[in-house]
Amino acid sequence: MASSDRSRARRRDTRGGFTLVELLVVLVILGLVMGLVAPRVLGYLTSSRERAAALQITSLGAALDLYFLDVGRYPSEGEGLEALVERPSAADRWSGPYLRDGAVPLDPWGNAYDYTPDGGRYVLASMGPDGREGGGDDVAGQ
Repeated sequence: MASSDRSRARRRDTRGGFTLVELLVVLVILGLVMGLVAPRVLGYLTSSRERAAALQITSLGAALDLYFLDVGRYPSEGEGLEALVERPSAADRWSGPYLRDGAVPLDPWGNAYDYTPDGGRYVLASMGPDGREGGGDDVAGQ
């Protein structure tokens, strides 16, 4: 019986499976591929969020311009972008909501857009991934 058990064990060893060296080679190759691909994918993700923020700023700007045409002024700083979805008390000719979803969207990083009225104009901006003004990662529009 002992000789038949040994011959079965030998047959099992030669039939299949991977050696430790083969597994290590595959892991090294996967690591190299990920090391080359991951930075590029992360770069695309960052640039796509910046483009999405720029598109949302353009859309909010169009809504602000419609508000201006109806009311005759841009929302005050106190009214903010919420004036695009809820009628301010001082806006008699308001005919909104001016945003499709009935809510002011957040930027791609989950922060509120910064709206600053500037006389007869306005400045809209996303503070970027850090959520703070400055730092070179802000996305702005007018």
